[in-house]
Amino acid sequence: MYVHELHDWPRFRWDMDRLAEPLASVRHRQGRLIGRMESLGFNLQQEAVLRTLTADVLKSSEIEGEELEADQVRSSIARRLGMDVGALKPPDRHVEGVVEMMLDATRHYDQPLTAERLFDWNAALFPTGRSGMTKIRVGAWRDDSTGAMEAPPAARLEREMTAFLEWFNRPADIDEVLKAGLSHLWFVTIHPFDDGNGRIARAIADMALARSEKSPQRFYSMSTQIRQERAAYYDILEQTQKRTMDVTPWMDWFLGCLGRAIDDAHSILGAVLVKARFWERTRGVSLNERQTLVLNRLLDGFDGKLTTSKYAKLTKSSQDTALRDILPLVERGILVRGPEGGRSTSYALADAYQGEEGTTHETTRGT
Repeated sequence: MYVHELHDWPRFRWDMDRLAEPLASVRHRQGRLIGRMESLGFNLQQEAVLRTLTADVLKSSEIEGEELEADQVRSSIARRLGMDVGALKPPDRHVEGVVEMMLDATRHYDQPLTAERLFDWNAALFPTGRSGMTKIRVGAWRDDSTGAMEAPPAARLEREMTAFLEWFNRPADIDEVLKAGLSHLWFVTIHPFDDGNGRIARAIADMALARSEKSPQRFYSMSTQIRQERAAYYDILEQTQKRTMDVTPWMDWFLGCLGRAIDDAHSILGAVLVKARFWERTRGVSLNERQTLVLNRLLDGFDGKLTTSKYAKLTKSSQDTALRDILPLVERGILVRGPEGGRSTSYALADAYQGEEGTTHETTRGT
């Protein structure tokens, strides 16, 4: 029997004695991270937020088996944050819709969550009205025309969502972090849309977490951590939805996952500081716009290895121009040549420009 079929649905309960210690630990780490990030200058804060939100959008989609292009996501978010990140690939309308939903949830966290707002989010996720090749109902509650689901029947959705939204918008009578975990579980159990419920549930949880911090600035990505623990995520959701109204195991897992997400955020801070140090060290070096663009891309994370052909494609220049730009960077010790020869020669940032005292900061993804 599913929890939505129980006589006491949706009167959730949990063991606060069991959750008190993990909640206190998460709150402590949350406060320390925010304090550390807020001590940075505005530009570094914005860079950290851009990296966090980009990861959040990418990983939330990956959880559902959908791969978005990182450059498109980064470009869409940067434009909305008023940041200049160079000539990235223009985002398509699907990426724009996913980004719009996430930013609306976190940057307007203090606004009421309404059915109309949820309809807008759902429509933004599926701008063509299709999920893959399948036509779906968007911008409205599901009607079960394609068959019954393991969720409350469509006839109950208006009542179910009214109760959920009234609860979510009320001043919290529990810690906002606990409310984030419960809102995620409650919404995904109702499953009010044909598709997109998981991504919207995670956006709602992020909205509640922003409320817990009273800030739209996102310095950690819950979706990134959930992606790493995807199997455990689905297992605990399934177990919790099939038991009793005692959701202690889910809340305990959610707090643990959140704590690990906060801990992992320090790697984002490290990458941001590496980038800041790089530009501090190269302040006296004369660079043209093409060189600046490519160096920023290397610092942000680059797919594969940098070659003259990739440089030319990024900067919309010829390979001869690319080589003329690259050679001075090699001579100054900013880039180093790879062991390949000829047209296959690759380049990477020198260790001295990747971290403190020659330590290496990852600048490539893949091979």
